[in-house]
Amino acid sequence: MIDFDVLIVGGGAAGMSCALILGSSLKKSYAENRKVGIILHQKTSDLQNALFNNVLGLPAGTKGEVLLKDGPKQLKKLYPKVVQVPKEKVLSVIPELSGFTVKTNNYSYLAKIVVIATGYSKMLKIKGLETYIIPHKKSPASKNRIQLKNEDHLVAPNLYVAGTLAGHRSQFAIACGSGAAVATDILTEWNKGRHTKVHDKLK
Repeated sequence: MIDFDVLIVGGGAAGMSCALILGSSLKKSYAENRKVGIILHQKTSDLQNALFNNVLGLPAGTKGEVLLKDGPKQLKKLYPKVVQVPKEKVLSVIPELSGFTVKTNNYSYLAKIVVIATGYSKMLKIKGLETYIIPHKKSPASKNRIQLKNEDHLVAPNLYVAGTLAGHRSQFAIACGSGAAVATDILTEWNKGRHTKVHDKLK
């Protein structure tokens, strides 16, 4: 077993944004010694076929597949303490007394907090999440998309959902913001309930 304070499932826009915000906090007193990990399963990410012309800060013509490759590199360069788990598929997320057991095709991990950010495909087959699945509220019924029941990203105690699977529309900026929102909620919890965010500033 490998223990994590937070384990993020999904390496798309929402998952990577969550990991970047959490990674940037690990130098703070309330977050030091916290262990954050991300399971970078990206094969089903909608970014695979995306082309961005309308995203603030991204050059027009940026391909989603490039972001999928560059995101983990950015995370490793800036926040190497965040553990990246590539090429593993999550099979189940099971509640335990001390958190969750997250089982993949290779290993089992114990995490106090889990963030699910895998996208809104009906093909989601993670055991332990079935009771939370409902039709997606902001996607055409013909698309047959799903989401997890949640209140402001919280599905159950210490179980969060981010991105389209949280009920948001499939828009890159929205997914990124959703992942960042989850990260700041976790940081607020770590900071004893004091509303918390992490900004870098020019000196």
